[in-house]
Amino acid sequence: MTTTALVSLNSPYTFWQFSDRHAEQLRSAFPDVRLRLAQEDDVPVEIGTADVYFGWAFDAAWVKAPTRLRWTATPSAGVDHWPVAALDAAGITLTRGYGYHGQPMAEHAMGLLLGFSRGLFESSGLQTRSVWWKDDLASSFFDLYGQTLTIVGCGSVGIHLAEVAQAFGMHVIGVRRRPPRSEPGGIEWVPADRVREALTRSRAVVNLLPATDQTRGFFDQTAFRACGPGAIFINLGRASTVDHGALLDALDTGPLVGAGLDVQPSKPPPLDDPLRHHPRIVLTPKSAVFSDAYMDQAVAFFRDNLRRFLAGQPLNGAVTPTHGGPHDSH
Repeated sequence: MTTTALVSLNSPYTFWQFSDRHAEQLRSAFPDVRLRLAQEDDVPVEIGTADVYFGWAFDAAWVKAPTRLRWTATPSAGVDHWPVAALDAAGITLTRGYGYHGQPMAEHAMGLLLGFSRGLFESSGLQTRSVWWKDDLASSFFDLYGQTLTIVGCGSVGIHLAEVAQAFGMHVIGVRRRPPRSEPGGIEWVPADRVREALTRSRAVVNLLPATDQTRGFFDQTAFRACGPGAIFINLGRASTVDHGALLDALDTGPLVGAGLDVQPSKPPPLDDPLRHHPRIVLTPKSAVFSDAYMDQAVAFFRDNLRRFLAGQPLNGAVTPTHGGPHDSH
């Protein structure tokens, strides 16, 4: 039976669009696979005859009817917006993308960190209302060299960020449930149950935690109070992992002196949201993974997995168990 792959990766941004060039790459690599492209509104109909689905999102209702679907894939690193349990119950593998988010997210994190440490954000605010603000920056800047950066949720993205931070002469602590078997050079690994020890030593903290029941409100008043004096907090993970009331309090009364948030509780945040107006908070509109190379790398990742799928091999990035290749039965 011919394998059918349905792709629905539409976006208003060119770097997140599945293009004709990407389609031709897949057709050339897999001439025996029937590749179908669909707009989001057409997916509920098209999904019924697909073996593979590659898209940004998935509705649990799509698997309530009988289906031949065996594998769903998303370019995203996070899958909290996917019906993971429903897919697993239906015997359908879900894979997430990884390995290509690290470069743009590391650049974004370092951009925010440098903006605070070098007084770039402060300068931007003062240049229109101060004659000369050199003294202001002299009392607020700090060197990154020799400082400690703690990365909470330090997976593949965090390891990439660690490499960049180390190039600036920073010491990096990686916090995760279990340290990796082969430890990347230079990272000091700390288990999650000792995170507050790491926060106490940190001048900068980057949050990369996913959204789970266990991580909800992870950065609460106790966590922020544990941060080192003058610390910067950057969130490129999920908004649900942060108690934003506690964050505002830590900025107003210490120990935090700045926060960069690429994710917020509401998207977009209301115009009167205190996060928008706090003088030491910089918001970015979930743009940390903006990259001109994003879709090229995402399609390359999917292409490798499609080759594995057709050969009945385990898939990279599996979130649910790998249930087998295209010819296995439910």
